[in-house]
Amino acid sequence: MMETELTLVHRAQRGDHAAFEELVRRTSRLVFARLYLETGDTHQAEDLLQDALLIAFRTLGQLKELDKFRSWLLRIAQNVAIDAGRRLSVHKRALERETIKRQRHGDMTPGPDEEVEQEELRQKVLVVLRSMPEEYRLALTLHYLVGADHETIQMQMGLTNGALRGLLHRGMNRMHAEMHKILGEPVAC
Repeated sequence: MMETELTLVHRAQRGDHAAFEELVRRTSRLVFARLYLETGDTHQAEDLLQDALLIAFRTLGQLKELDKFRSWLLRIAQNVAIDAGRRLSVHKRALERETIKRQRHGDMTPGPDEEVEQEELRQKVLVVLRSMPEEYRLALTLHYLVGADHETIQMQMGLTNGALRGLLHRGMNRMHAEMHKILGEPVAC
């Protein structure tokens, strides 16, 4: 029989590392999916996930409402993503200035057109995903981008099999419709 999340949080607050590891196992894909939606980059989302889990481990004793662990962890992840975004923004501006200098001196060689098109399409898909209601966004991201199986997604999101299948079906229909609007042609998945 599986322990409840509330019991695991309580044990983890008392210093039980195994309980915290089980909490991480149960929630990490959900948090990763949220971070991936924020960043659009697998490697950055993985790094931010590690940062968020480390902060959660260090500050778990401050959690007062133990039954709100998932929302608390997602809030930590959101704050980590915001902080990283701020740092990235400063770094991006410096890179843009450097790129402009290179272009003025003719040092830039354009990348292959296919790579540019793929990146543009990926960005459009992320825009559509980000605009969808969270329940669809997380389910689609976990299934299609993270590659989680149905059982894992059900556990991460607290859904039944039927509820998950319905979310994925409705989410993909919505995704197809939105991508069709953007691209002007039917999208096959």
